[in-house]
Amino acid sequence: MSVRHLLAIPAAALLGIVGLATPAAAHVLVQPIGAYTLTSGRFWSAAAALLGLAGAVIGGLALARSAGRIGNGGRRGAIVALAAGLACAVIGGLVVAAAEGGPGTGYGIVGGYVDLVIGPIAMVVGGLALARSRRTA
Repeated sequence: MSVRHLLAIPAAALLGIVGLATPAAAHVLVQPIGAYTLTSGRFWSAAAALLGLAGAVIGGLALARSAGRIGNGGRRGAIVALAAGLACAVIGGLVVAAAEGGPGTGYGIVGGYVDLVIGPIAMVVGGLALARSRRTA
């Protein structure tokens, strides 16, 4: 028996064990997690959603302020809304990209998709406020 055959036998046995264990491990990994368990994916998606909602509210206030002629026309609020919306969308995209399971697995994929909706809304509102504040100044 050659050295190649002697080295191939343990490798084949290891691959056989891993190949048989993979379906069982996959079954364990996809088990649903409790609805109230705060996993890291759920935490990051919730934090990003709160950031995006705050950005949308600040952008709305800046948009309302930009119609008046008092202060800086809401520029600071518009820039904050743009930054918060961008951060929300990026974090949501990362959560969705890192998720290995569907809804109910604890990866925060549902919140990630919510972030991908809220983030652009905050960016659009902030962009409108910034454009309007430039026109009035």
